[in-house]
Amino acid sequence: MQTIQDNIQAVEAKVKEAAEKSGRKREDILLLAVSKTKPVEIIREATACGLTSLGENKVQEIMDKYEPMGEGIHWHLIGHLQTNKVKYIIDKVDMIHSVDSLHLAEEINKRAAAKNIVMPVLVEVNMAEEESKFGVKPEDTEALLLALSKLENIQVKGLMTVAPFVENPEENRVYFRKMRELLVDMNNKKIHNIHMDELSMGMTNDYEIAIEEGATIVRVGTGIFGERNYPHKG
Repeated sequence: MQTIQDNIQAVEAKVKEAAEKSGRKREDILLLAVSKTKPVEIIREATACGLTSLGENKVQEIMDKYEPMGEGIHWHLIGHLQTNKVKYIIDKVDMIHSVDSLHLAEEINKRAAAKNIVMPVLVEVNMAEEESKFGVKPEDTEALLLALSKLENIQVKGLMTVAPFVENPEENRVYFRKMRELLVDMNNKKIHNIHMDELSMGMTNDYEIAIEEGATIVRVGTGIFGERNYPHKG
């Protein structure tokens, strides 16, 4: 039976190979272990293998796991964030990946200012323009970045997207490529206070393609922990 350590070794090998294909080094890519629905004792198996950057979709899960997991963990909020939940995680996460409105960014900025910190964020782009997904439209990215550039207690580090779930990951290459092009294009605009290096894109199904197209952060859950543990109903 495959252990979490086996899974991590397999993912690491693929990350390294994809990084080299894109002319980069393994250390240029952050492997974010997506620990949603997983209990602390399982997550500890991954952190014991050196994966100390963890991604969670829900604020409540970070709250529940933050103290039990202890020091040395870098938490990333990767799911949709409601403004009324920002206050709970503002001093617990290293980065928020899912900023998709000025309204949310202003709340993050306000809460960060109150804690005297600057919060690194990514702007979520709905590159495939799926109705079921959050994120700004690609053509609205510049306007949002212009607005965010005026906020002193957030720092836009890059862009994030959630690609469609497809059988053939090659189908998502076009979206990952467009994300890379959008990042370059936005940096070329030389917006005050905005210089972005991070591209958070690619999950268990398609992270190798994402890395080949320029991802700097990949969000891998099932590939590390196995299938998700959702509570049984009934």
